[in-house]
Amino acid sequence: MKEINNCFAKVKKDCLKFIYSQETKKDKFKNKEKMIKSFLIPVSFWISNKINKKKPLMIGLAGGQGSGKTTISSILTLILQKYFKLKVFKVSIDDFYKMRKDRKLLSKNKHPLLMTRGVPGTHDIDLILKFFKKVKSKRFKNLTVPKFNKAIDDRCKKSLWYKLISKPDVVIFEGWCVGARAQKASQLKKPINSFEKVHDQDVKWRTHVNNQLKTKYKTLFKQLDGLIYLKAKNFNILRNWRLKQERKLWVQTKNKNNLKIMSSGDVMNFMQTYQRITQQMFKDAIKSSSIIMQLNNNHQIQNIKFKSK
Repeated sequence: MKEINNCFAKVKKDCLKFIYSQETKKDKFKNKEKMIKSFLIPVSFWISNKINKKKPLMIGLAGGQGSGKTTISSILTLILQKYFKLKVFKVSIDDFYKMRKDRKLLSKNKHPLLMTRGVPGTHDIDLILKFFKKVKSKRFKNLTVPKFNKAIDDRCKKSLWYKLISKPDVVIFEGWCVGARAQKASQLKKPINSFEKVHDQDVKWRTHVNNQLKTKYKTLFKQLDGLIYLKAKNFNILRNWRLKQERKLWVQTKNKNNLKIMSSGDVMNFMQTYQRITQQMFKDAIKSSSIIMQLNNNHQIQNIKFKSK
């Protein structure tokens, strides 16, 4: 407990400063100090204890849309850097989305729904695997890592990419489908929502997405040294949180030219493309995760379960 208190005293100011920067007038975080002290500092100690100085520790962080992955991974990064003096690189699977022109091609060749970013098959997995390989290499050289701008629904120009100058001790790889597993072919037959029923009547889209999970994504996720999972109570709560996230994006984006912010209806449709995998992860990720953070209806961490040391 003394170690936890010492850590909290050292990181409190920076963590709270970051949290305040994420708030809007309408959306405020509650129980900030409890979140840091009772949940995120213990997770940081767990990560620190797993460090292997020979190669970076690859930690996955997963959770449904709007569950708080970016906020939690950012705070973990702050704690690991400030208190544990570790070099941390945080990146999202979202930053590796295929470019609009590539998704356009994919939508023509495979299925029209693949124009919409999000599901497995719309990320550049070869690029992620190259990044994983280079970051773990003994002959590490500085790296540039893609950055995706959701407001324009395309990859940023190279001058805005992340620059990784020194080899990290920890890589936090976050994303809604990180660690997701494929379903059985028989599970795909019945549509899970009205969107699948209308737009994927021949089951081609969900079969393609499932095949991606079965192959390339499985190879990728096997490289993770641990998985932290943020578990919401149900899909409806995630939908509400995602709507809130879109509002926040609008408020926080100063230059609103060419903005591709979604309306409520767009978000509802967009979320339906995530529903199948998200609901499957409610079952699978509980078994495969190293740490499970249970979220309550108010978007707060309710409890935490460490499954592996």
